[in-house]
Amino acid sequence: MKANRIRVLQISPSLGLGGTEKVMQSFAVNLDKKQFHTAVYSSSDGPRGKLLRKQGIPTFIGPDLFSILTKFRPHVAHIHRAGWTEPGSLRPFKLARTTVLVETNVFGHHDPSPEADLIDRHLFVSHFCAKRFEKVNSIPAVKPKFSVLYNPVDTDLFRDNCPADRKFPQSSFGRISRADKGKWSNLALDFLPILKTLVEKKELPPFNYQIIGGIPEAKQFVADNNLQKYVNFLSPVLTDNEIAEFLNSISFLVHANDTGESFGLVIAEAMAAGLPVITHPSRDLRDNAQLELVDHGETGLIASNADEYAQAVNFLLSNPQEARRMGEKGRTKAAELFRAQDIAAKLGCIYLELLKTKNII
Repeated sequence: MKANRIRVLQISPSLGLGGTEKVMQSFAVNLDKKQFHTAVYSSSDGPRGKLLRKQGIPTFIGPDLFSILTKFRPHVAHIHRAGWTEPGSLRPFKLARTTVLVETNVFGHHDPSPEADLIDRHLFVSHFCAKRFEKVNSIPAVKPKFSVLYNPVDTDLFRDNCPADRKFPQSSFGRISRADKGKWSNLALDFLPILKTLVEKKELPPFNYQIIGGIPEAKQFVADNNLQKYVNFLSPVLTDNEIAEFLNSISFLVHANDTGESFGLVIAEAMAAGLPVITHPSRDLRDNAQLELVDHGETGLIASNADEYAQAVNFLLSNPQEARRMGEKGRTKAAELFRAQDIAAKLGCIYLELLKTKNII
């Protein structure tokens, strides 16, 4: 082991555009290459597969995980999944006698199946997820079985591409998500007619709402309310450079998602770019980590209904210096907590800790 690098296999359900896949990609790229030889497995290829290969990360694509495990022989297998029971999905690791199995538990669910005993460490992506897991399951979310590891964000890239002294576009704000109804809330739209009325009364300058990930219902809402001159629907983006370019075209991010966020990668990236974020609380036991990221009045604003959303948007549009102050506090928080290289280093330490407990190193 001293002469050879530790083999790590990152395992993702797909290589598509989602945040789960992006986190996996970041780990694969940022783990210490002197210490770890990292590869990626997925049953289906996608746009992130091309990016991974371009970055020199081997990818294994196909339906037979067991054959990949026996071929690559990872010391550590790291699965990225929702956390609930997926019958039969962990059996290949048992058959292949995988040494260490780590799970990034994306949504903080509990897998009570016997197969789950194979997992050496469950990683929650926020303290909210860990606390909810404890509350719902009456299981302490503590070591050696559980720990919290924030999702990684390339804060260095956003720092360099979205400098603090850049000129923010006036009266422009935006949202970004996948074009998936599950990523939306009526709050993302219901504040617009209120703002339109303020513009018509000349109490607010004309605004521009830039949307990546527009769904048919959102486009219909804009048409039905004659908001076309205020709203632009943009094409999807893939790379962080493209995301940075989009974030440079707006002065703050509006976030609204009825299911909430178990972490909130888009929010963290906007913070890393120096933008304040408007978000909302989730009800009951829904994902609510967006409130772990956004501190009201400090790194953004929390709004609970359409009127509060409109007030928050109006405030940031009308107070650009205060918006910039919040954005820079968010940038500092993101760099301290989510920097990809630091998160990957913490993950590497977790791998080493688990390998040592099994006398592998």
